[in-house]
Amino acid sequence: CHFPDLIYMILFGVVQVFLCQIPNFHKLWGLSILAAAMSFSYATVGFGLGMAKVIENGKIKGNLGGISASASLTQTQKVWRMLQGLADIAFAFPYTSLVLEIQDTLKSTPPENVTMKKANLLSLSVTTTFYMLCAFLGYAAFGENAPGNLLTGFGFYEPYWLIDFANACIVVHLVAAYQVFCQPIFACVEGWFSHIWPDNKFINKGVPIRIPLCGSCRVNLLRLCWRTAFVVSTTGIAILFPLFNDVLGILGALNFWPLVVYFPVEMYIAQNK
Repeated sequence: CHFPDLIYMILFGVVQVFLCQIPNFHKLWGLSILAAAMSFSYATVGFGLGMAKVIENGKIKGNLGGISASASLTQTQKVWRMLQGLADIAFAFPYTSLVLEIQDTLKSTPPENVTMKKANLLSLSVTTTFYMLCAFLGYAAFGENAPGNLLTGFGFYEPYWLIDFANACIVVHLVAAYQVFCQPIFACVEGWFSHIWPDNKFINKGVPIRIPLCGSCRVNLLRLCWRTAFVVSTTGIAILFPLFNDVLGILGALNFWPLVVYFPVEMYIAQNK
C-alpha cells in the first residue's frame, strides 16, 4: 500500500499545529531528549549498515577525488555539487541559532558560560563523530552512487525491520526538532508583539478552554493563530519545494554566515568595547 508524499507532509503539519502550542522553549526538554535519542538511533543504524555493506562488497568503493568528471557530469557540475555538499555540512550544525536559548535555561551555578563551553565541546565532538562515520561508511559502501539519504540505499536489503525502525526514528526526530528550532522564532515574534501592544488582550491574555478528558487549559489567541499560520505556511512551502538536499543546502548556506561567523564576532566586539 503506497501513499503519496503529500499525505505525509500534511500529517506532519497537523502534528506540528498541536505541538506548536507548547508555550515556550523551557517546556521542550522532553522533546529535546527524544530528538537526541532518535538522532543517535538512526545514525547508529546508518553507519552500522554502511559497515555491513562494505564487508559484504569486500572492498571500499569511491576514491579521494570523489565523482569523476565525464560526459554526464561536467567539471562545472562537479564543482557545484562540492559547494552543495559544503552547504549541507553547514546545515548539519545549525544549533548556533539555539545557543542563547539553551544558555538561558541553565542555572547560574556554575556560571552559564562555563557549562556551555563544556556542552559545546562534548556535543560537537559526538555529533561530528557520528556524521563522519555515516559519511565515510556510506561513501565506502556505495561509492559514486551514494544516495542523499543514506538509508534509502538499503531500501531493498534485509533486515527490513531495522531500516523501518531507523526511518521511524528520523520522523520522530524531525517532529521534535521542528519544535526545538521554531520556538525561538515564536518567542521573538510574540515578544515583539507584546512590546508594541502591551495592553492588548488578544496578544497577552489567555482564554480558558475545556478539553474533554484532559481538563481545562488557557490558550493564548495570538499563539494559536500565529503559530498555526506559521506551520501551515512552512508545510505549504515544503510541498511546493520537495527537493530535499537542494533545500537543505540553501538553508545551510543562508544560516551559516550570519549565525556562525557574523553575529558571534559582532557580539564579541561589542562585549569588549
